[in-house]
Amino acid sequence: MTTGPSNPGDHPVRAAEDPAPTGEDLAALLARLLEEAGDRSQKELAEAAGVKYPTLNAWMNRTRGTSRINPDDLRAIGNVMRQWGVEVTPRQLMEASGRPIPGPTDQEREQRLLEIYRLLPRRAQRTLIETAEVMLGAPRGSV
Repeated sequence: MTTGPSNPGDHPVRAAEDPAPTGEDLAALLARLLEEAGDRSQKELAEAAGVKYPTLNAWMNRTRGTSRINPDDLRAIGNVMRQWGVEVTPRQLMEASGRPIPGPTDQEREQRLLEIYRLLPRRAQRTLIETAEVMLGAPRGSV
């Protein structure tokens, strides 16, 4: 499935780019991520992410619904996982919890811009930088 951009700077997202297995709920996703993090514990994750342990445990045991999870808690969990060296996107966490999926994060947009920049020939890279500087009103030649 491919979705088109909805905001300037957004880029199409293909399902093949999402490493989470289809239908993986939050409990399964978190269990897999904890295992990938070197068998970290739920308590370690809860403490590092600033989420109450009983709440995280209830999500993982499927005794508490996930559709009302605060998106900031999901982002905090994702940040901790990335600090632990585990790749996970905000999109994966949102999808797994049944939350509405927000647009790309600043980090995802910056990564996409960097990918595009690296694909350009050197001359086009300079032009892109000059264009960005003009857009900012910055003095030319700072590159």
